[in-house]
Amino acid sequence: MSGQFSAENIGHGTPGHAPRPATDQQPSHFAFDETSEAEIATILARYPEGRQSSGVIPLLYVVHNQMKRDTGSAWLPRVAMDTVAKRLSMPPIRVYEVATFYLMFNTKPVGRHHLQVCTTTPCWLRGSDDIVAACKAEAGLRAFEETSADGLFTMTEVECLGACANAPILQVNEDYYEDLDFERTRSLIAALRRGETPERGPTIDRYNSAPVGGRTTLLEEVGTRHADGQPGTLPDVV
Repeated sequence: MSGQFSAENIGHGTPGHAPRPATDQQPSHFAFDETSEAEIATILARYPEGRQSSGVIPLLYVVHNQMKRDTGSAWLPRVAMDTVAKRLSMPPIRVYEVATFYLMFNTKPVGRHHLQVCTTTPCWLRGSDDIVAACKAEAGLRAFEETSADGLFTMTEVECLGACANAPILQVNEDYYEDLDFERTRSLIAALRRGETPERGPTIDRYNSAPVGGRTTLLEEVGTRHADGQPGTLPDVV
């Protein structure tokens, strides 16, 4: 931790512990720590001189990650967005515009586990209402944009997560959990509460986005595959 601000400044308790319920309290100061500075150096090296503002999105992710490390809550305090603007030599309003346009950025504190429920058409047809109900029941939530009393969970309604073949989808922080139903969602949240990290991806017997129950076409193996199922070498051309 940089020592420039503390978790206590923003109402989240001691780093490494479950944060208290989210508030809109803003810290008075923000400074990038050593880990963030190393990431920023790598990011800005990608852009030519005078074009550093193109790195605004990855730098906002750097802020997210640092806030997560220091406070248990991945979000963008206003003073941190101002710091990004100064580093990139751009007006703060331009950073605010980016941060508020994309759902992937949190402009207020969230719980340690950010439950992002897709409710657009494919997920809704496959039972996203049950996912919402399970999140409410197991995490102790009443509505979207609410953080649980223990500070562990925040539930947000999001647009399409781009994994419609495996609907319904629940994104937890940066991980996708797919093919969920009410009971599997409750089990997932209970595991998160215990401090476990369940395996991401399909929660049923499915390989990635392959058909449920296995392939129905292209049944013959071509070439070899590695142990993780990825394509290996192809046979010689006849």
